[in-house]
Amino acid sequence: MESGLTNGVLVPSADDKSVVGGGGVKDVYGEDSATEDQLVTPWTVSVASGYTLLRDPRHNKGLAFTEKERDAHYLRGLLPPSVSCQDLQEKKLMHNLRQYEVPLQRYIAMMDLQERNERLFYKLLIDNVEELLPVVYTPVVGEACQKYGSIFRRPQGLFISLKEKGKILEVLKNWPEKSIQVIVVTDGERILGLGDLGCQGMGIPVGKLSLYTALGGVRPSACLPITIDVGTNNENLLNDEFYIGLRQKRATGQEYAELLHEFMCAVKQNYGEKILIQFEDFANHNAFELLAKYRTTHLVFNDDIQGTASVVLAGLIAALKLVGGTLADHSFLFLGAGEAGTGIAELIALEISKKTNIPVEETRKKIWLVDSKVIGIDISLRSVVSSLCSLPIFCFAGHILMGISVIQGLVVSSRKESLQHFKQPWAHEHEPVKELIDAVKAIKPSVLIGTSGVGKTFTKDVVEAMASFNEKPVIFALSNPTSQAECTAEQAYLWTQGRAIFASGSPFDPVEYNGKVFVPGQANNAYIFPGFGLGLIMSGTIRMHDDMLLAASEALACQVTEENYAKGLIYPPLTNIRDISARIAAKVAAKSYELGLASRLPRPRDLFKFAESCMYSPVYRNYL
Repeated sequence: MESGLTNGVLVPSADDKSVVGGGGVKDVYGEDSATEDQLVTPWTVSVASGYTLLRDPRHNKGLAFTEKERDAHYLRGLLPPSVSCQDLQEKKLMHNLRQYEVPLQRYIAMMDLQERNERLFYKLLIDNVEELLPVVYTPVVGEACQKYGSIFRRPQGLFISLKEKGKILEVLKNWPEKSIQVIVVTDGERILGLGDLGCQGMGIPVGKLSLYTALGGVRPSACLPITIDVGTNNENLLNDEFYIGLRQKRATGQEYAELLHEFMCAVKQNYGEKILIQFEDFANHNAFELLAKYRTTHLVFNDDIQGTASVVLAGLIAALKLVGGTLADHSFLFLGAGEAGTGIAELIALEISKKTNIPVEETRKKIWLVDSKVIGIDISLRSVVSSLCSLPIFCFAGHILMGISVIQGLVVSSRKESLQHFKQPWAHEHEPVKELIDAVKAIKPSVLIGTSGVGKTFTKDVVEAMASFNEKPVIFALSNPTSQAECTAEQAYLWTQGRAIFASGSPFDPVEYNGKVFVPGQANNAYIFPGFGLGLIMSGTIRMHDDMLLAASEALACQVTEENYAKGLIYPPLTNIRDISARIAAKVAAKSYELGLASRLPRPRDLFKFAESCMYSPVYRNYL
C-alpha cells in the first residue's frame, strides 16, 4: 500500500487494503484485494475442503477448481474430470436461463445459483445486467413475493416476528456474519403495487441487496436482508396453507411501534452507529413516520421515498438539455400523492430552492398533486373490499381482484383539513378540480409524473393536452410493474407525434415513429441506491442528509452522453452501472465530508478511485 502526506496528515491511497473489498469492511484474508492469480486460502469457520467446500456458496467454484486445487482440497472424485473456466460456466448458465419461457423459472434458477455459487451468480448479474435485472428485481420479484411460500427453499435473511419481541438482539446475533454494513428491511405491507404480502415480502430485501453487491460493489457478507413480520391483512394469504408468516391480522399502533423501536435499537447496539438501514415497501403512514422518527438517531434511507425521488430528479435535470431552461422555469403535475409522489416533489422543490435561493415553501408552489386511491373488488365473493393492491386484474389464490382507481382530485387548500399530513404542504390555492384531464388543462404543466400505481391513467386526451401547450412535453409513467404504467412508451410517442421526453418505472422496448427510433428511459432506482449506499459506507457516514440525494441526482444526470440524448434517452445505459455507481458514491461521499457527517478520516485523496477500490469483484480466486 502506498500513502501520501497531505498537510502533514497521512492520507490512504485508493488501494488501502484495510478498506478494500466492499465499502470498508476489513478484508481479513485478502479475499477481495487479491487478483485472480494470487493464492487465497478458502477460510470459513475453519479451512473449507472436500465435500464441505463444494457446499459453501462463497468459495465453491464448481468445475472451475483446477487440478492442483482438487488435490490440495480433497476434491478428487467429487467432481467430473473436466475443468471449466468461469466464463464458460457463465456462457452455459445464460444459455440455460434463456431456455425458460416462464420468468419466475428464471428467478428460481438465479436464486438457486446464488445459494450454490455466489461469485458466479454475481458475475452473471454484472455481465448481463440489462437482461437479468428484471429477473432478480422488478417486475419478476413481484410474482416471486406473491408465490414466496410455494417456492421457499431456504432462508436468505432474518425473519423477525412478534414472537421475537423482547429478544431481537439475540436474533440478530444468530446471523453468521458479524461485520454487517447495510440492512434492507421490509414489513411487507406495500410490496411494489401488489399490496400486503406479509412475510412473503422477503423477496424485496433479498433482491435489493443482490443489487447492492452487483451494481454497487458492497460485499455480500456485509449485507443483511430482514423481514419484520407483524401479521398480514391479506385474507388470501391467511387462508393459504403454504403461507410462511404469522397467521394473524397485522399489528398496529403501540404494539407495532414497540417492535420496530426494539429492532432499531438492537441493530444500532449490535452493528454500531454507521450501519445503514434501508426501509423498503412500508405502507405510506409507517414509511414517513419511521423516516422522521429515526433520521436523527440512525443512518436511515427509504428507497421508495428518497431513492425514487433522486432517480427522477436526475432524469429531470438531464431532460433540461432537451427541453431547455432550468427546473425553476418548469411546472410539475403529479398523479399520485403517496410516498413516491410526495418524495419526488419535495426533492424537486429542494433542488430549485438550492439553485435559486428561494425558500422551499415558495418553490413548492411550482408543483401540483392529484391524489387517488384504489378500491379492490373481489369478484369471487362479489363483495367490495379495501385493498392496497394496484393491479387492475390479477388472480391470486383462487380469487380474482379488480383494482379500480378513484381520482380524488387536485390537492388544493380547501381540502387541507381532510388531507394526510404529508400531502398538506402541496395544498395550494386553486379551485377544486376533480379529473386529471381538467387539472392538466388548468395547471398547464410542462412535466407530468405518474406515481399512482394504476395503469392507463394517462389517457390519449391527457397526453394530447400536454402536447398542445408544450413543444417537448416531459412524461414520466413511473408505476410498476409494466402493466401498471400510466401509459406505454408507444402511446407517449404516438400521441405527441414523437415530441415527448418519456421515462417509465419498468422497461419498455424501443419505439419507431416516422422513421425514427426512440429508446425509452427507465427511471430505475437501481441507478441510485447501490452507489448511494456505497458512498455512505465508504465514508463512514453517520447520518443521512437530503443534500446527498441532490448530489447523487446531479452525478447521475452528468453521465448522460450526447449519444444517449440523440436517442431520446435521459438516463445512461445500465451496462455502465458499476462505473455510474462509483461516480455517484464519490459525489455522495464528498458531500458527506463537506457536511461533516463522514467518520472515515482522513478523507481519501481521490474518492472515485477509492470507491472503485472498495467494490467487490466476483472473479474466482485461486486457492492454496
